[in-house]
Amino acid sequence: MALDEVPGFTLHKAEVDYDDDADGLGGKKGKKKSGGFQAMGLCAPILKGILKMGYKIPTPIQRKTIPLIMDGRDVVAMAKTGSGKTGCFLIPMFEKLKQREAKAGGGARALILSPTRELAIQTFKFIKQLGRFMDLKTILVLGGDSMDSQFAAVHTLPDVIVATPGRFLHLCVEMDLKLSSVQYCVLDEADRLFEMGFGEQLTETIKRLPESRQMVLFSATLPKLMVDFASAGLCQPVLIRLDVESKIPDTLDLKYIYCRPAERYATLLVLLREVIPSTAQTVIFAGTQHHVELISLMLTKAGVPNSHVYSGLDASARKINTAKFTHRKVNVLVVTDIAARGLDIPTLDFVINLHFPGKPKLFIHRVGRCARAGRSGTAYSIFSNDDIAHLIDLHMFLNRPLDPADRNTIGIVPPDTQETEHLLVQEYVQHIDLATAYRVSNNAYKQYIVTRPAASAASNKRAKHFKIDELGVLEDFQHENTDPAGEAKGKKWKKGKAKSVLKKRTKDVTKDEAPQKQKVQSSSTPSVDPDAFRNDFLARMKNYRPQATIFELNPKANARKLVVMTQKREADEIKIEKHKRKLAELEAEEQEKQNSKSHPSEEDKGTKRRKGSTRDEEHFIAYQAKDAVEEDGYAIDNFTRQANSAELSVVGDTAEGQRMHRQLQKWDRKKKKMVNVENPKAGKIRTEHGVWIAASYKTGRYDKWKERTKLDEKLMAEQAQQSDDEGDGGGAAPAVPIVQRNYPTTHWGRHNAKADLRKLRDLDLKTPEQIVKKRLEKETKMAREKAARLKNIQRKKRALAKRKGGKVLAPETESVCDIPPVWYHY
Repeated sequence: MALDEVPGFTLHKAEVDYDDDADGLGGKKGKKKSGGFQAMGLCAPILKGILKMGYKIPTPIQRKTIPLIMDGRDVVAMAKTGSGKTGCFLIPMFEKLKQREAKAGGGARALILSPTRELAIQTFKFIKQLGRFMDLKTILVLGGDSMDSQFAAVHTLPDVIVATPGRFLHLCVEMDLKLSSVQYCVLDEADRLFEMGFGEQLTETIKRLPESRQMVLFSATLPKLMVDFASAGLCQPVLIRLDVESKIPDTLDLKYIYCRPAERYATLLVLLREVIPSTAQTVIFAGTQHHVELISLMLTKAGVPNSHVYSGLDASARKINTAKFTHRKVNVLVVTDIAARGLDIPTLDFVINLHFPGKPKLFIHRVGRCARAGRSGTAYSIFSNDDIAHLIDLHMFLNRPLDPADRNTIGIVPPDTQETEHLLVQEYVQHIDLATAYRVSNNAYKQYIVTRPAASAASNKRAKHFKIDELGVLEDFQHENTDPAGEAKGKKWKKGKAKSVLKKRTKDVTKDEAPQKQKVQSSSTPSVDPDAFRNDFLARMKNYRPQATIFELNPKANARKLVVMTQKREADEIKIEKHKRKLAELEAEEQEKQNSKSHPSEEDKGTKRRKGSTRDEEHFIAYQAKDAVEEDGYAIDNFTRQANSAELSVVGDTAEGQRMHRQLQKWDRKKKKMVNVENPKAGKIRTEHGVWIAASYKTGRYDKWKERTKLDEKLMAEQAQQSDDEGDGGGAAPAVPIVQRNYPTTHWGRHNAKADLRKLRDLDLKTPEQIVKKRLEKETKMAREKAARLKNIQRKKRALAKRKGGKVLAPETESVCDIPPVWYHY
């Protein structure tokens, strides 16, 4: 099959034949089908591992990228979440490496860098599962783990290294790794790697790679400007961007809930108790780690089992809490954006955004944790007045309309239910365990709002006209109140089918009860919609303007305040009338627009045609590209981009003008001199403790580790030499083999390791003085132990005699006198 034919396949043409028989039914030769993994020319162990995991038909992104990567091209690929991007770079990697090569002086042949520990662990597990029939050695290098064990793992000459960039660069600097044998390098979630501040680590790591390596970059949100990845060292890369229009799965429902900022936690509790089934797995995204701790404590107080994960948590605790959720020990996981990238939880059905994300692509990664691989899911986003502009930005990025009147998509919580939960939250936060966390989270929210990326100017302008008063109760809450089988929902609810089952039930119930409702309504007075009544009442309150001001209430006839207000009214009467007419005209125009949308007339159609014909489509050039909003959302936030957007550029367009701009200096108040204008953190990296150090800083931990393990290596070399001598002479006794043990990272594990190390040191030859000294120490120790043993025996005898009421026995002096006079040795 030609290379240009493979990427052209579409999903609906994917037909796979897994039968080895060439003949079909009736002995006739059937038409050969293609499009599966068998058509990609993979070797047998890889194909066996793929089919063993249950994968039969490649996804569209796999059809596009796998043949290109196998052809040796550098690839930058984007596809929506849950589309199988991990398999895109692992399957060609297995085909490239094929089998293990552990040559002396060799090293790893493939390197995979991930932005977070959890994503790296998930990739490592996927390699173990997919490559179970491949004889390849894979190691995991993560920040927070023991460096000694990582030194030892690198010495095993692995074929594949899965790592986080910070710790891997630290390991490269300490061990002085050359990485000259790396043939294949993958940057998973590449845009996040550059945004998290790993640009310097990636640059230093890529410098160590050979020129002939193959680079592969994957993410769900990638810009089409390859300039953003210039530091990745790509060579004539191929850019593949699928799902640019859809961006999120079609089976994912987006719902937005408006509330006041003080009622976020009450809205969250209403969702967990009234809408989301108790057996469904839910991930809650919070803005900061302080909010994660507060929400976890609050949910525990409310009786909702949960676990939480954030970057500042201990590595072991993060692993344990994530395992609790994946193994369904708890059904609610509270996280920061650390879990927004790449994590695959197959049974996840609900995502809740407690704090609205500042960037559209972060929203895509958050909600992309559910509705993966064809499953259905729902994402609830809680927003307030501060988030309306970001919500409009998101819908401009998704190219979707935002209709406040659509109660199936956007709405509020029933006020009585929310008020009840809000009172409970107020009681919770007054508890001693939650009071401090609540105060800290409020301060953190202020910083979160300040540091969050600002929305666009157009979105801020449209947010002023967003009609919050017209929002009604979200239909999900109404379904819960009217669902007759709502009590048994948690027990009978099944994964991925809850929504369809509930819709069928409500449809059947409404069909049966429709004639009954018509009879009741015909006999009784027409019911009033409570939401419409509430919105109308609030609108009238908002638009109410009193005729008199506070200065004109019950005044005296010649009061000074009354005279001033009368003069003010006479002077500004024309302006007031003009403002009222303007408001009336705006309201009339808006009403006409709504009427024209609902009932378009023939005249309007004619005018639209005339207006459309005035533009010359052939020669018309817009002032910005059609996908400018989307690309701005995909763009990578690095120092250069932020600096360019923050400064007022007055430099020339020529090379000379730019060279002069680079030489500009500014006054530094601390150094009391002029300094160059540049990135202050260039060439530096941030350590795990938050300290900025030089990227090439070396602590010498590897040298110390080699010193500690040098004795064992020397003894092993002596053993090998003795075995060679025995093979030549054959007269000496065989040496006792040294057993290499792996000790657990506990107190007794470290104690046993030190004890075994002391035993190994005792194997060396000693001088006569050392032998005498050791014997004397042994005799002293034995004498002390004997005296203590005899003393304990006498104490037990006295205690026994005292309990019996008899005579206390005198201490035996003979046993004491038998003690040798060891004190003279000192």
